[in-house]
Amino acid sequence: MSVNVRIPTILRTYTGGQAEVTAEGATLAEVIADLEKNHTGIAARVLDDQGKLRRFVNVYVNDDDVRFEQGLETATPEGAGVSIIPAVAGG
Repeated sequence: MSVNVRIPTILRTYTGGQAEVTAEGATLAEVIADLEKNHTGIAARVLDDQGKLRRFVNVYVNDDDVRFEQGLETATPEGAGVSIIPAVAGG
């Protein structure tokens, strides 16, 4: 399944500055693996050392927060939009 992945500014160094890239996969885990294959280093910024989504990175598939769906096993149907949104803190 081909999906469109929106890349936040902070991760665009891995995608050659592209704000949106395509990736293949039937689940979010497969999409992230495909992103890593084509944009080396990006998975380490999205996943922790145990292979789970980092605490301060939110991921949405078609506007649904994957933390309230099936996490990395969330389905990514053909043409879906995947958004990676790192938390921003300040004070």
